[in-house]
Amino acid sequence: MESTFAIAALWIGFGLLATLSAARVRVSSALAEIIIGIVAGAIVTRFAGPDTLGAKLPWLTFLASTGAVVLTFLAGAELDPAALRRKSREVSLVGLVGFAGPFLGCAAIAHFLLGWPGPSSWLAGVALSTTSMAVVYAVMLELGFNKTEFGKGIIGACFINDLGTVIALGLLFAPFTFRTVVFVVVSVAVLAALPFYTPRLLARFGDKPTEVETKWILLVLFGLGALAFWSGSEAVLPAYIAGMVLAGVIGHDHGYIRRLRTLTLGLLTPFYFIRAGSFVSLPALFAAPLVFLALFGGKVLSKIFGLYPVIGIFRKESRERWYYTLLMSTGLTFGTISALYGLTHGIVSQAQYSHLVAVVIGSAVVPTLIANAAFMPRHLLKAEPADKVGGGKSVGPRLVEGEPDAPAGG
Repeated sequence: MESTFAIAALWIGFGLLATLSAARVRVSSALAEIIIGIVAGAIVTRFAGPDTLGAKLPWLTFLASTGAVVLTFLAGAELDPAALRRKSREVSLVGLVGFAGPFLGCAAIAHFLLGWPGPSSWLAGVALSTTSMAVVYAVMLELGFNKTEFGKGIIGACFINDLGTVIALGLLFAPFTFRTVVFVVVSVAVLAALPFYTPRLLARFGDKPTEVETKWILLVLFGLGALAFWSGSEAVLPAYIAGMVLAGVIGHDHGYIRRLRTLTLGLLTPFYFIRAGSFVSLPALFAAPLVFLALFGGKVLSKIFGLYPVIGIFRKESRERWYYTLLMSTGLTFGTISALYGLTHGIVSQAQYSHLVAVVIGSAVVPTLIANAAFMPRHLLKAEPADKVGGGKSVGPRLVEGEPDAPAGG
């Protein structure tokens, strides 16, 4: 048992280091966790052997998988259903183009240019078709765009984009058998019942220290996840839909979302992202840098050339169009989930997985940095009179769309 606690302490230590590093350089904690996983995996493999870090231990694998499932649920639950309905044409068109361009483009590059087999090429297309909800949501929240119609449109388009990725992963790689039919029928029934029973359960037993809300959500996610694995699918697929279905029920309960986020980001996702990074082979990357450049160029350029003219239908101002396009070009969570699915199911080799994850990481960093440095549409933000709390203390400006730049220091 002492070895279990020692490995857990080591991995949580990695997670803490990632969080502190991310805060220092102002990047996503998930991105920092993947990078630390890559570095730790390379060092430990070089000097102590490939299994010393414990990335393949059953209990650690379970915690990592749970982190991916609950994080996926949260991504769906934090959507704004009203904004999605109001901007349905924009988010649908932008999201579908954002998915289809890199899905087809990167699959073609992997197959015809790099010579990857058919299944590996399609998996590359799936993994690189994503947009990073984690990165985009963090940027929107930090800058205040999440309160604007502009930001809500980007978040909604990210959802549609990633929904396309989730569906493609299931359709292309989940075997279609009688178990698949059972999985689909039961999942539809459960998901249809969730918005009816969840509010009644929470109204009667919620807001208590026993955390009935969290136990209920975990029961649903574990149950659907077990059914997904039994059918040969992946547990993140029903989790994303469950989050979307319950967005109108629990998405506005900020206290509960914060508690669930604390459980997920504080305990579970460090195991997932660090583990995903630990499987990256640096020697494989250094041996074939042109593979990375081809896939990275394919992902980012297919996003830009596909999305920029489409976004121009809804956003005429140049900075808005470029900022929207570049944020939609990011990738992280679902990209690593898809790549890791391919590795664990033998669809891609470790070298191919390493290139896919490296491209996903690069796409999380480069477009975000360029967007914030050169194209941030500050004219959509205005500092209004600060809200007041007890004693007249200001809690900062509220940011809204459609007004000139805030005054300096506002």
